[in-house]
Amino acid sequence: MTEGSAAPKAVRLDVWLDVACLFRTRSEAQKACQGGKVDVNDHAAKPHRLVRVGDELRITRPMGRHQLIVVRGLAERHVAKAAAWALYEDRTPPPSLEELEDRRVERAFRAAVRVQPARPPSKRDRREILRLKGR
Repeated sequence: MTEGSAAPKAVRLDVWLDVACLFRTRSEAQKACQGGKVDVNDHAAKPHRLVRVGDELRITRPMGRHQLIVVRGLAERHVAKAAAWALYEDRTPPPSLEELEDRRVERAFRAAVRVQPARPPSKRDRREILRLKGR
């Protein structure tokens, strides 16, 4: 796109997902597309697919959740987060009470499993670890 030209008519899917702040990075968006986690107009989409205004995206999120997005604007370069939110309309239905409870239980489980060591390993501990690894 050259300087001073009009807004693009279509943008690569992975670029748009990154610019719209739906994924942290373009590479994360690419991996999601390649893994079949993103559908455009009810068809599996590859990262190089062109997205146009009016397209409907379905993004599969962790724990089986789905995010429904309608493209309202296009941008090829990063914009402010407030402007990025204007690029799409989120039509995701609110979570049910069961889904909220499942999320709460999952968060509690992850917090319980995450145990920090009381202290960093000593030289003796590191040697023992290396011995166990067979090095």
